[in-house]
Amino acid sequence: MIPVCPTTALPPGEAIRVEADEPIAVFNVDGEFYAIDDTCTHQDASLADGWLDGCTVECPLHASCFDLRTGKVSGPPAKTPVRTHRVVVQDGMVHVQVEPAADGLA
Repeated sequence: MIPVCPTTALPPGEAIRVEADEPIAVFNVDGEFYAIDDTCTHQDASLADGWLDGCTVECPLHASCFDLRTGKVSGPPAKTPVRTHRVVVQDGMVHVQVEPAADGLA
């Protein structure tokens, strides 16, 4: 597991980019933490820099939208979902367990 930050360092409505083999974006949605691959599947843009609306993040480059719970695309132009990762909060620290890439996904 990758340690990300203390829960207090990521307030609700905010995101952080985590450097890993593939960068990961971690989001705090009203105290629930979600992690997805940080790179938009439409073009190379950081989703951690996007706009958060509930459990949806909008890419800052071309406005593709992704569901943080499933990784599914909820708004074009992206067509390919992003990979989601398991988040564990333990002793006030946020950790991410990187999920292996599925066929056809980065």
